[in-house]
Amino acid sequence: MTPIAYHRTTVSLTPQAPGPHRGPLAMPQPFAPSHMRSEALQSPSVVADQLAQNASVLADLVEPWRRRTPEHIVTIARGSSDHAASYFGYLCMLRLGRFVTSLPPSLLSLYAAPLQRAGTLALAFSQSGRSPDLVQALSYFSGPDTRGVALVNDTQSPLALAAHTVLPLHAGAEKSVAATKSFIAQLAACAHLLASWQGDERLQAGLQALPEALEQACGHDWGPAVETLGEVQRLMVVSRGAGMAVALEAALKFKETCGIQAETFSSAELRHGPMALIDQGYPLLILAPRGPAQEEMRQLAQEMLARGARVLLAVTGPGAPGNLPCTTAAHPDLDPVCLIQSFYLMVEALARARGRDPDRPSYLSKVTLTT
Repeated sequence: MTPIAYHRTTVSLTPQAPGPHRGPLAMPQPFAPSHMRSEALQSPSVVADQLAQNASVLADLVEPWRRRTPEHIVTIARGSSDHAASYFGYLCMLRLGRFVTSLPPSLLSLYAAPLQRAGTLALAFSQSGRSPDLVQALSYFSGPDTRGVALVNDTQSPLALAAHTVLPLHAGAEKSVAATKSFIAQLAACAHLLASWQGDERLQAGLQALPEALEQACGHDWGPAVETLGEVQRLMVVSRGAGMAVALEAALKFKETCGIQAETFSSAELRHGPMALIDQGYPLLILAPRGPAQEEMRQLAQEMLARGARVLLAVTGPGAPGNLPCTTAAHPDLDPVCLIQSFYLMVEALARARGRDPDRPSYLSKVTLTT
């Protein structure tokens, strides 16, 4: 395939002191260095700590599942945590061949649906562990013939207390409203859980190399994305496979930190109705980790460029690169974790470039209590 030609502009992602106005995409520093940036940079050490501390917990957790696979697997989460849950669900179906259902908590918290629970493994994902509907849903699966697991940062939270087993994230305090290191910790915990359950030594080895890969991902310059998206009001984030989880997360971060109406589509779904929206100048961020869908996403990038769209392509592995440099993880299933690491630092810089405080999104708080 002919390499894709992109226009590149370098914009530093490091905080800059206030200075003379240098045009609409100058990088002002209207706020102190953000918690969001510093917490995102902590992700490599968080993952290293988590891998070391959770090994024995996971060995005990998965042993009975190896002897008798749960009849049903459900995930319970909202927001960023639900994106992490979708990463688990996709990899679990891909690797273990077991169906995974994302459970709407309102089925239990509002409608009291008589759901079958015998033989169910329920995995609840949360950073704070304090949302009443998540706690109620996980408590529903607290009987002797079910298993409730909480992947949570606060191990003394109501959600943790409602679980049979707690899989700690070990992310530490997170002051920014926009989650970063806790989301990456959830992705790592999901991959670690599946690697332990499956006994996959290759994925285990990839996880051990993940902190170093994340360090490398922190050093990439995604300044062209800041330049391209500095004044946009809408965009699409596109991926496929396990990459959809981080595409969903990226779109959420565009909304909450930058005020951009961002929507997520798989590269296959995009070819249906959403394709009609893309014309001259329409911005697209395509996240293309390794896998069977990657080549199709490369082709989509070329087609959209020919249409006149502004394409930002982040592609891992060998072959023609995109215009956003990427770290390739030691295992393909971990590529999305490296992609979101680089993205977080870019979107924090983009928020500042648009005159917003990335730590304090409008109308949002760190803990969302839903019922």
